Amino acid sequence: MELGAFSVSLAVSNIEESKVFYQKLGFKVVGGEQSQHWLILKNGDHTLGLFQGMFENNIMTFNPGWDKDCNTLESYTDVRDLLKAFEAQGITIAQQSINGESGPSSFSIKDPDGNAILFDQHV
Repeated sequence: MELGAFSVSLAVSNIEESKVFYQKLGFKVVGGEQSQHWLILKNGDHTLGLFQGMFENNIMTFNPGWDKDCNTLESYTDVRDLLKAFEAQGITIAQQSINGESGPSSFSIKDPDGNAILFDQHV
C-alpha cells in the first residue's frame, strides 16, 4: 500500500515568524500563499506546511498520487482504496470528503495517541 508524499502540516500562530524561523534552518518556500495564511516549505526531501488559523493541531499528511516534489505518479494507490483498506482493518475514520470514483478527495484518521493523519489526494 503506497501512501504518497509525506509532509508535516504545522498549525502556527504567526506565519511570518514561522517562515523566517524555518528559513534559518534551511527551508525554502516552494508554494502556498502567505496572504491566505498557508505556505509550503522544503529542505531537500523534507516538506513542511505552515498553516495559520486553519486547524488547531499539527497534522501528518500523505498525498496519494504525488511524489516528494508534488509530481503526479504514473501509478499509485487511490485515496478511496486506502480508505476501504483502513476501514476493513477496523481503523476509525475521523473525517472524510470523498468525491466521485476518482480525482481529488481526502479523509483523516487518528493514531492511538490522538495524532491526526490526513490522506489528501489532489490528482
